[in-house]
Amino acid sequence: MRDDSSGKGQPNLWNTALEQFEVAADHLDISRNVRATLRMAERELIVNFPVRMDDGDVRMFTGYRVQHNITRGPAKGGVRYTDDLTLDDVRALAMWMTWKCAVVDIPFGGAKGGVVVDPHKLSAHELERLTRRYATEVSILIGPNSDIPAPDINTDAQIMAWIMDTYSMHQGYSVPAVVTGKPLAIGGSEGRNEAPAESVMMVLRRAAEDAHLSLKGAAVALQGFGHVGGITAEYLHAEGARVVAVSDTSGGVYHRDGLDIAALARHKRETGKVRGFSGAQKELSGAEALEVECDVLIPAACENQLTSENAGRLQARLIVEAANGPTTPAADHILHERGVTVVPDILANAGGVAVSYFEWVQDLQSFFWDEQEIELKLDRVMDLAYSGVQRMARQHEVDQRMAAQMVAIKRIADSTDVRGIYP
Repeated sequence: MRDDSSGKGQPNLWNTALEQFEVAADHLDISRNVRATLRMAERELIVNFPVRMDDGDVRMFTGYRVQHNITRGPAKGGVRYTDDLTLDDVRALAMWMTWKCAVVDIPFGGAKGGVVVDPHKLSAHELERLTRRYATEVSILIGPNSDIPAPDINTDAQIMAWIMDTYSMHQGYSVPAVVTGKPLAIGGSEGRNEAPAESVMMVLRRAAEDAHLSLKGAAVALQGFGHVGGITAEYLHAEGARVVAVSDTSGGVYHRDGLDIAALARHKRETGKVRGFSGAQKELSGAEALEVECDVLIPAACENQLTSENAGRLQARLIVEAANGPTTPAADHILHERGVTVVPDILANAGGVAVSYFEWVQDLQSFFWDEQEIELKLDRVMDLAYSGVQRMARQHEVDQRMAAQMVAIKRIADSTDVRGIYP
């Protein structure tokens, strides 16, 4: 197992994704030809475009859109705005989206995109101009039957509305199905905002039951208190769990008896950070918050947070990944050796893409379901996916991440074999 902590900076996400794929392909005995096809992205678009700033100056920005695989249907994946985004990041995230769609058995392939920018340094008008220009540049790839973007880090329903409107203006008519995660007023779906946290809770309940762990009174640590982490914390509190530690980019806060989640959320809205919360017993660094004594750890922030450097110090019995790619392969190996159960991202947070699929279907047929129906459909999708992963894990005596990837890769490989290679 390669050491992920050597060298400068964070582990390369693309290398991580490829390493995971190769091991899963070995377990499945995937043919050399299919393996060669699946390890590469089908399309990679790099765009460099100008945006006029509020002061009249023009700045150049770089954006990406990568489609990893579209064998089972249109490409699907988020758009993120971060100042450290790289092409390798987008490649890896697109590959993981392919597996995520396949593990919950919805007819999408995987894609990802984004712009290298810190959106917090832009005004609202600058952000809109940047979004509309990016949407125009990638319009050669996106479309309701080809590639459907969605929100991701630092993007939201408003940004999806701007992308949808820009694409629609080019077409000359409204095309709501070109994006998902958009406002209800223009064809968004009930339940989409809560879907990633819903799926995290759905698989957490099943995993806790399998581990003979009661969530009522269980100690939970959460890394990330944004969209997914914040909603997950509310759900955990409602289940009777003690959320003992919460962290964000500012650091962390801790209370042995459980933090007051509603009060912490108000503090976060008012100050922009969790540190400084008066209801905490003590403050922690972000690293310390991962290592507190707890039953369940939920990384809900960003990639490469659980590594070979800290995996041996984590005290949780159960880890449920709400973020994409939070655990490196080296950390996975250590955690498996220690008997820690890790429910992988492509299963745990797949609620977002599942309800995105529901939104896309509703837009195409111009017929919408209520929130109760959405939740029932999501529960069925996640229950079937979790059960399928457990069967694969038992059959091949592998951990849940490997099992989830094997379920997904087998579905893609079977589709690839059936379709053949054109011409």
